[in-house]
Amino acid sequence: MYDQNHLANRLRSASVGRDDQLFLEHVLTGQKTTYGQFFGNAERLAAGLVASGVQPGDRIAVQAPKTQIMLELYVASVLCGAVFLPLNTGYTASEVRYFLSDAQPRLLVCDPRRKDDLHPVADDCGVAQILTIAADETGTLADVRDAHQPGFAPVPRGAGDLAAILYTSGTTGRSKGAMLSHGALASNSETLRDYWRFTDADVLIHALPIFHTHGLFVATNVTLMAGGSCLFLPGFDAESIVRVMPRATALMGVPTFYTRLLETPGLAEAATGMRLFVSGSAPLLAETHDRWRAVTGHAILERYGMTETNMNTSNPYDGDRRAGTVGFPLPGIEVIVTDPQTGTPVPQGDVGILEVRGPNVFSGYWKMPEKTAEELRDTGFFITGDMGQIDADGYVQIVGRSKDLIISGGYNIYPKEIELLVDDLPGVVESAVIGVPHPDFGETVVAVVVPEAGAELTEDGVLTGVAEHLARFKQPRKVIFVGELPRNTMGKVQKAEMRKTYAGLFG
Repeated sequence: MYDQNHLANRLRSASVGRDDQLFLEHVLTGQKTTYGQFFGNAERLAAGLVASGVQPGDRIAVQAPKTQIMLELYVASVLCGAVFLPLNTGYTASEVRYFLSDAQPRLLVCDPRRKDDLHPVADDCGVAQILTIAADETGTLADVRDAHQPGFAPVPRGAGDLAAILYTSGTTGRSKGAMLSHGALASNSETLRDYWRFTDADVLIHALPIFHTHGLFVATNVTLMAGGSCLFLPGFDAESIVRVMPRATALMGVPTFYTRLLETPGLAEAATGMRLFVSGSAPLLAETHDRWRAVTGHAILERYGMTETNMNTSNPYDGDRRAGTVGFPLPGIEVIVTDPQTGTPVPQGDVGILEVRGPNVFSGYWKMPEKTAEELRDTGFFITGDMGQIDADGYVQIVGRSKDLIISGGYNIYPKEIELLVDDLPGVVESAVIGVPHPDFGETVVAVVVPEAGAELTEDGVLTGVAEHLARFKQPRKVIFVGELPRNTMGKVQKAEMRKTYAGLFG
């Protein structure tokens, strides 16, 4: 059916001949969409895009609410050979300007409420056309789709052709556009489908955003490739998730999903029929892992991925899902640990930079050949920037980002080691350890701590609690108590923001 288009063929294969199978049900409205309807809509939209002037290789930028039609647009982009470019819905017009000027898309799709703000930006960046789509799926994008009929013949595309560009979060320096090929997206989703044992009997609760790898290229692609169905939510809502959980088999989420669900009445009963809970995009606290198992009887499966690679490792489906680890390299993917200065492999168990090689790895950074050469070796290994180690059993553990490494008085300090100790103290919800400028040591250690409600934590208490476990140079010199840690939309703690906030603590 879609044989000539590498990714589209793999997204469609599991549902060929099963057009009446349910693909997506909107949890809030009850609206249901079959596979036949979904791919028919994507074909209509692809025809509309081509009629609007979209050609193979053109970028289609999207900053719009999470909707079914946005998923249809993703598949339509693949069908017509375009390059899908989803943008975080939280970006301001000035932030969007950078992405549009860099990627130079032919088309921008946005929320109609933002069109007035984005129109001049798009004009300045040479974007040929703006279409709109609202949260209720009304807008000119729907009009373009509805003006055409199903039956679009996909544009031929091979494994090496570009399918999407995802921009990194850009916490340091300019945000980089990771180029993801048809082959990279297809191979990774097929691997995850098989490794996590997804079938056409699975029902996934889809509450993740779809401008990010996790919600778009893991949750959506895996479901399509398995021929399963989704219970579709516009965003995270704990009560709605618990309500539909008895009808589901799987949930993919970020750690904050699980901490909030643990506070939601009825979770234990609702989770009894579930098959799989997956967590990623940010580290899962061991305490959350243990509490989830105690309440639901299920062990959360934690995995590790990046914008540039999709998923690299996963805790096993069968076997010990170890808290604090991200499991083993996925089939067909190599993970090594290297010395940050020399690039040579370090002894097993030592901490170094994680490097990844496999069919999942991106093709390079958009219009940044020098940056690509810095991070993507000639051997095919991608230097992730994540500090980690591999234990004697082969489990991979992330200890932090290389840019989060603290160098105090010439000594390397890994924040994760200190955070684990602080998090274990009574009355601590979670912590983040950062390095801030210090006149004598260059940098010194600061612990930012979120206390439990009503806990009587003191700075001295925290410092004393970790002192016996840490060498003097690793011990925090300051403890700051906050109501919550700053996070991005995917739940990642924003340490760069905290380093700026507390940069002047020591003069």
